[in-house]
Amino acid sequence: MSWVQSANAPAADFPLDNLPFGVFRRGGRLPAIGVAIGDQVLDVAACAREGLVPSLDAVVRDALAQPTLNALMALGRPAARTLRSALQDLLASGNAAAQRRSDGILVPAATVEMLLPARIGDYTDFYASVHHASNVGSMFRPDNPLLPNYHWVPIGYHGRASSIVVSGTAIRRPEGQTRDDPAAPPMFGPSKRLDYEMELGTYVGAGNSQGSTVPMDRAEEHLWGVCLVNDWSARDIQTWEYQPLGPFLAKNFATSVSPWIVTLDALEPYRVPAAPRTDAPAPLPYLSSEANTRRGGFDLTLEVWIESRLMRERGLEPMLVSRGSFATMHWTLAQLLTHHASNGCNLQPGDLLASGTVSGPTVESRGCLLERAWRGTEPIELPDGERRAFLHDGDDVIMRGYAQRDGLSRIGLGECRGRITA
Repeated sequence: MSWVQSANAPAADFPLDNLPFGVFRRGGRLPAIGVAIGDQVLDVAACAREGLVPSLDAVVRDALAQPTLNALMALGRPAARTLRSALQDLLASGNAAAQRRSDGILVPAATVEMLLPARIGDYTDFYASVHHASNVGSMFRPDNPLLPNYHWVPIGYHGRASSIVVSGTAIRRPEGQTRDDPAAPPMFGPSKRLDYEMELGTYVGAGNSQGSTVPMDRAEEHLWGVCLVNDWSARDIQTWEYQPLGPFLAKNFATSVSPWIVTLDALEPYRVPAAPRTDAPAPLPYLSSEANTRRGGFDLTLEVWIESRLMRERGLEPMLVSRGSFATMHWTLAQLLTHHASNGCNLQPGDLLASGTVSGPTVESRGCLLERAWRGTEPIELPDGERRAFLHDGDDVIMRGYAQRDGLSRIGLGECRGRITA
């Protein structure tokens, strides 16, 4: 329990057992590192300056004075673990001294501007859900949904870091080349098939030097924490341009991320075995480890809600359109990182790796409209009677994530939200 009462509510995203890290700004002040606790933000930089966490060494205090989390990430998970433990002591019920000084270190979350938590140097998006890959493959290759390499290699592509935006940023509908008629030349104009992709992202903490690799048993030492990712996709642009080199302008116009980074330590009680590889070969040795097989997965629920412009005007609540589980993923976060570094690629603190669309075996667990509305042939109906095969201008897409189990604290990832503009 915490002396911040809002953190003790059963449905709170940010109880004392969570304490995700982020970067916020209030008024005209400079960006500062904070953690979410209940409906408040703890100014961790102020706590360090005022000596409220005296156990921290000078290197950590210097990292907390920076405007992004990169310096703290570079210190690796042990530093974050020590800091999180000290902050839990600070915020725990019974710490009367800290509670008396709350006016100087606590800020209502509703009054701050959340920023990108890290300087993201590189961004890689994967294709780690076998259900997503099978669904999309069956649309375009009914006789051969999964390509021969899928069970052997974690498929990914390099995205564009400069167009990553924090939750709440408006998303402008992209323009590009499309071709609906195979017998006609392409046209240039606004995408008519704009889509979301529900994903989980993970930030790199301690990096690896160029030319070195990261073995599976050490992969999670380099993973700092997770967030929600919406990798917006223009499906009509993608269909025309993706062969033979893959995603380009259909993907790089915008990627939204949630502002809070939930540490792997906070998710420790929600570890599960890696998803069974039914009818699939075992991974190659460099992507295998006993620990990953036994507890490489995370029991996280991911949701997508849609609220149209007309729904807002009529006072209707957002509609849940997808609920999936990250525990179903074919490739684990550790495997994604190990594979990424397997050729000597140097990962750096703050790099973002995204899972790709998280989809499950049911219609309700499909993590994008391409699947949910089955390429436009099965539109979903909103509460006011509107139908959606793809996103319309004015639509709000809201993603939420959490881990929840009887007897354990609910660990929330917060929200990743974006509104489509013309």
